[in-house]
Amino acid sequence: MIKEIKSLAAATSTLALVSGALLMSSAAYAAEGAGNIEKGKAIAFGRTQGNCVTCHTMDDGESPGNLGPPLIAMKARYPDKAKLRAQIWDPTVANPESAMVPFGKYKVLTEEEIDYLVDYIWSL
Repeated sequence: MIKEIKSLAAATSTLALVSGALLMSSAAYAAEGAGNIEKGKAIAFGRTQGNCVTCHTMDDGESPGNLGPPLIAMKARYPDKAKLRAQIWDPTVANPESAMVPFGKYKVLTEEEIDYLVDYIWSL
């Protein structure tokens, strides 16, 4: 009986440690995700990089353009985040007549910057 109690106590202690580690890693992941979204927003609004607000109505952008569709409900429009990334990387694949800049194909943005931008736009 004592042996079973010790085993149960050890198992409970291990479970508590694992649970704590998972909570800490999920909090760190959430903080990193929020940081990526902020970096993406800076790219989207930056006049020398993404400059998405020139063509799209989005978030709290000032003087938005209307050449492109409004960037709202993006998770509903792009349930597969990879398709949104592909659209940003080279929109001419889906629409050869697209007026949107192929940010990846023409190396306007780095792969990392595109990832940040996708994280931000997908959050809209």
